[in-house]
Amino acid sequence: MIGEIDVQGLYIPWLLVLALVTFVIAKAVSTLLSRLGFYRLVWHPALFDLGLYVILLFAVQRTFPSLLKLLMV
Repeated sequence: MIGEIDVQGLYIPWLLVLALVTFVIAKAVSTLLSRLGFYRLVWHPALFDLGLYVILLFAVQRTFPSLLKLLMV
């Protein structure tokens, strides 16, 4: 998925859009895990959050094109 989105003459890279979507999802998952007390079991919460973000970014990048096809129909 290479390209950009044209928003009134401003070109925004797809990766930036996906990164922002992933940030919102990762923040929600991190808050949920924190409330469940999961971070007591994690050695380094910041590294865990980074790994969670990378995994979610990959998942969003893989599923986003199929979601766009569903929305365009």
